[in-house]
Amino acid sequence: MTLLRYKELEKMDKKTVDGKLKDLKMELARANVAANKQNAKTKEIKKAISRILTFTNPKSGRVKKR
Repeated sequence: MTLLRYKELEKMDKKTVDGKLKDLKMELARANVAANKQNAKTKEIKKAISRILTFTNPKSGRVKKR
């Protein structure tokens, strides 16, 4: 899995961002079941999820409407 950058999120439309968030949550669940502990992969997935949620937060004023 590659690092998810803010510039990449700006290029995506809302449907793609929502799909990516759903995929990351499923991947996090699978990683937690397989590892039974927090490792570097789960930490990276959590960062990506929080970055998406911050990007889509309407209070931040950075949401792009397409």
